[in-house]
Amino acid sequence: MVRPSLSVADVIRAHVDEFLAERGAAVSPAQRRVLRDLAACRTSVLGGHIYKCDSCGEERIGYNSCGNRHCPICLGHRSAEWLDARVQELLPVAYSHVVFTVPEEVAALALGNKKAVYSLLFSAAAQTLKTIASNPRHLGAEIGFFAVLHTWTQTLQHHPHIHCVVPSGGLSPDGSRWIPSKPSFFLPVRVLSRLFRGKLLDALCRAAAKGQLRFGGSTKDLQDDQAFARWIAALHKQEWVVYAKPPFGSPEQTLKYLARYTHRVAISNQRLKRRTWRRRGSIAVAWRWIFRSYLRATQKKPNL
Repeated sequence: MVRPSLSVADVIRAHVDEFLAERGAAVSPAQRRVLRDLAACRTSVLGGHIYKCDSCGEERIGYNSCGNRHCPICLGHRSAEWLDARVQELLPVAYSHVVFTVPEEVAALALGNKKAVYSLLFSAAAQTLKTIASNPRHLGAEIGFFAVLHTWTQTLQHHPHIHCVVPSGGLSPDGSRWIPSKPSFFLPVRVLSRLFRGKLLDALCRAAAKGQLRFGGSTKDLQDDQAFARWIAALHKQEWVVYAKPPFGSPEQTLKYLARYTHRVAISNQRLKRRTWRRRGSIAVAWRWIFRSYLRATQKKPNL
């Protein structure tokens, strides 16, 4: 891979003072630490070490990495380590990729209630898969899987959804045999989507009744109990979207696909183009876009 000529760290080092002067009051201590770590990554600020060739004696200095989880330089090896660990867990069977999405109204609520709503997303998706798979009309088996939360799109729009990697089959109720799904079909997406909708909305109602949800911004009106009830009723009438892709390639290929969604930062170095950066009038727009993206990405998320 060709090393990018421009990095996020270059932008931060060049414009962090200007940004903090403009938006410093809105930047949390945790977000300031991200900016500080990324600016110092692989520079003399963090110290370094010397590499020496055993043959010719040539020496080169290597500066230390920041290790911050939002750093595009430091995340490459973590993604590879995650992939290696998941490969060790694979069964010798085909796998399916199931994606649970939510309407934009629920996404708006999640934006101000990340820990609560993201936890409910995981729980609703897991219960949905296990319930439908255990039904003899569909699979009649006990399944296992792992899930990954993804919270934004490639255009950096907030869009929480759950990616699940699921063996295409499961154990019989007595645990004595493996029950495979159909070769080109795992579970019915319409049934999955409707059960997921019901479970998540029911969980949101319980969370609201316990005072576990905060309402503000575009969801401020939901503070009223009747308005919240109407909001829930309207969401029950919508068709929610669940994707259940047939098994493709080997399980390793499925994992490699999903690995692109793990340990991903707001903006990678590869997305920056120096010719765009230098274009007249683009500098202020570009650095503000980068900083805003990192502010959204570094807001506190649940530890799941």
